[in-house]
Amino acid sequence: RLFHQHHKTFRPLAFSDYEAIGRCELEVPEHFNFASDVLDKWSQIEKERKGPSNPALWWINGKGDEVKWSFEELGFLSQKAANLLCGPCGLQRGDRVLVILPRVPEWWLLTVACMRAGVTIIPGTTQLTAQDICYRLLASKAKCIVTTDALAPMVDSVASKCQFLKTKLVVSESHRTEWLNFRDVL
Repeated sequence: RLFHQHHKTFRPLAFSDYEAIGRCELEVPEHFNFASDVLDKWSQIEKERKGPSNPALWWINGKGDEVKWSFEELGFLSQKAANLLCGPCGLQRGDRVLVILPRVPEWWLLTVACMRAGVTIIPGTTQLTAQDICYRLLASKAKCIVTTDALAPMVDSVASKCQFLKTKLVVSESHRTEWLNFRDVL
């Protein structure tokens, strides 16, 4: 019901819409940001609605652990993560961050946070080798990397070759020397 109430606001573009855009008959925003233009609108709709909400993110791992975030929670946490990227990590709009994480909730959170902050996310698979990581850091001139404890030693082995890399974030319960802990800083 919620979707149908707001179907005009959030419906995908049809072919006729693209034709209308081409003829300058349909208003297209000059600047579009998924986090603020879509996620925050759904968050506002969720706040105004009475009763339980549908999750924006529902993650379950193989052990049965689960994380459920409403649109409001995802919006709030992504704002905090964007502040983390712009604050302690020192990133600015247009900077790049290499994110090498399995598909854990933090991956989705960082994706939205990068959109919100105007930071370019470079997703990487957890199967990358140290040489792959070094190549991606050098080619992209990424100023920040976010990864897990398992891949952190590989990043450390090539970090000295990557002159643009300024900040290393680890998504982990433990702490590492010269790394910021994502969960603690968030």
